[in-house]
Amino acid sequence: MTEPATTGPFPFSAIVGQDDMKLAMILTAIDPGIGGVLVFGDRGTGKSTAVRGLAALLPPIKAVAGCPVNSAVETDVPEWAQVHDHSIVEKPTPVVDLPLGATEDRVVGALDIEKALTQGEKAFEPGLLAKANRGYLYIDEVNLLEDHLVDLLLDVAQSGQNVVEREGLSIRHAARFVLVGSGNPEEGELRPQLLDRFGLSVEVESPKDIDTRIDVIRRRDAYDRDQAAFLADWHDADMTLRAQIVTARDALARVDADDSILRDCAELCIALGSDGLRGELTLLRAARALAAFEGDPAVTRDHVRRVAPSALRHRLRRDPLDEAGTTTRVTRTVEEVLA
Repeated sequence: MTEPATTGPFPFSAIVGQDDMKLAMILTAIDPGIGGVLVFGDRGTGKSTAVRGLAALLPPIKAVAGCPVNSAVETDVPEWAQVHDHSIVEKPTPVVDLPLGATEDRVVGALDIEKALTQGEKAFEPGLLAKANRGYLYIDEVNLLEDHLVDLLLDVAQSGQNVVEREGLSIRHAARFVLVGSGNPEEGELRPQLLDRFGLSVEVESPKDIDTRIDVIRRRDAYDRDQAAFLADWHDADMTLRAQIVTARDALARVDADDSILRDCAELCIALGSDGLRGELTLLRAARALAAFEGDPAVTRDHVRRVAPSALRHRLRRDPLDEAGTTTRVTRTVEEVLA
């Protein structure tokens, strides 16, 4: 195991409660193809803390030292990057914040004005999508994101490539990342097109139990007062979780899902009126990742039952005659279909 850090984000393992959010993030770390996590709920419930904590406990990625898009091998380095150092180094898993006020140039990249003016050279300055490749792109208040950036993210999420055609530039580079969005539903709804791109969604709220709230305060206070000691105390727990995630990644392709499980996924989505087939595919991938995480050789109904709310609640059509929340509707349907 690695030595504990003396500074760093709040340990993922030390986050109190919020089990649904933590599990959803772990599943996307095991299988990034699940498609990211949408976290809606109260402010101050550990949403951004969980993202940074998870990225910190994940094993570092191996990348070409000078590559601005974190390419794993020299042959993947874009030609425009003009990389001089091709040695392979270890880098922390990238976590990139996309602020609400970010311009499109800041997100996708643009002409390097300084080089253009001083050297007369038409060079590309990479944006946030380049930095996030092979890591996490985190958007706080994602429901307030400007429409043109939503459209841009939809294109990139679909293709895994960022394409820039402007100012005489024709640039493309890999942009594969786990998209994590958070927000407060009272401040506005998310566009359905982007909502559907998130693989999992979770709802978080402030703990109502006094003892739980005291535990949150106690741990945060300990972290703020002596960060190094707190990180050391939780180092082993984080490294144990890291080992579980790495083991699950290796086992993922060997986890079986027979036709009865596929039928369960399809029947659930039909019963819930989920549009398209993305619901079934996400449900299957999330259930398989959960099975791998728990060391099970095959997906069971229990795995499907446990991930169904997070995989399907944000894909439901509104039912004006049903006042139950989406989580309640999914849970109720799961119990009926998988009885």
